[in-house]
Amino acid sequence: MAQKVSDSKTAWQKRAADYGKITVAAFLYAIAVSPFLDPNTLAPGGATGSAVILSGIFGWETGTLVLAINVPILLLGLWKFGLRFSISTIYSTVVTSAFINLLGHLGPVTTDRFLAASAGGALMAAGLGMTMKAGATTGGMDIIVKLLRKKYPYRKTGYFFLLTDLAVVSLSAVAFRGMDVALYAGLTVVINSLLLDVVLYGRDGAKMIFVISECCERITDRLLTELEVGATWLHGAGAFTGTSRKVILCVMRKNLSPRAETIIREEDPEAFLIITNATEIYGEGYKDLGGKLL
Repeated sequence: MAQKVSDSKTAWQKRAADYGKITVAAFLYAIAVSPFLDPNTLAPGGATGSAVILSGIFGWETGTLVLAINVPILLLGLWKFGLRFSISTIYSTVVTSAFINLLGHLGPVTTDRFLAASAGGALMAAGLGMTMKAGATTGGMDIIVKLLRKKYPYRKTGYFFLLTDLAVVSLSAVAFRGMDVALYAGLTVVINSLLLDVVLYGRDGAKMIFVISECCERITDRLLTELEVGATWLHGAGAFTGTSRKVILCVMRKNLSPRAETIIREEDPEAFLIITNATEIYGEGYKDLGGKLL
């Protein structure tokens, strides 16, 4: 009984921490929109970009428009992801909209569109990434992107945001009658897309190495002891000779790769070596395979 109470308390503490993160993330996102993007008529794509365009045309409050646009999308999220996900997302959307309206009265931080696009894109990425890591979204295209990620998990989140946001950016060129405005908004989208993947997935900076050598045992021993990285022996055969041989498969942090190359060359200058980037790695020492799909 005591264990159940303890587990329940821990679950509530985690949930409270998640909502705290969502609140901070909503504030960061609102800072991106109100002092930087909205006053400079930069539509960053998605529901927020649509709200910026409508606000520029009709003069309505951007935060209120963000909430209104999100209502049908939130209903879709409720249907697809269930009540628990939707509650946190509804909370995130409402708080973000309120912060956008609140900060909107402060005026622009800068009227330089390049600075506004750069700062706005970076702050949006930070806010979106924190929100998604807490198990929610900011509504709008976030829900659509989450659905697309379920269907196409091999595509990164930033990729889908880039595609959907470019459509809104294109509309902004028509609404605000200026290609310059659209190009700066596009810069915001690109910065947001690139930095969002960094926030969500981190800078894995890993290398995957294949080694074909007559000295596999010695090379493997040195990789294990000197670099303290794992290695796996794959069993292959030469297509021409038919000779069986071991192939070393090893994944390591990027900064260890030059030292690994040195070890391999010292042991066997004739070794056949393949080095490639590994952008996502799950398992011991890297990311948890059981983590939530973002």
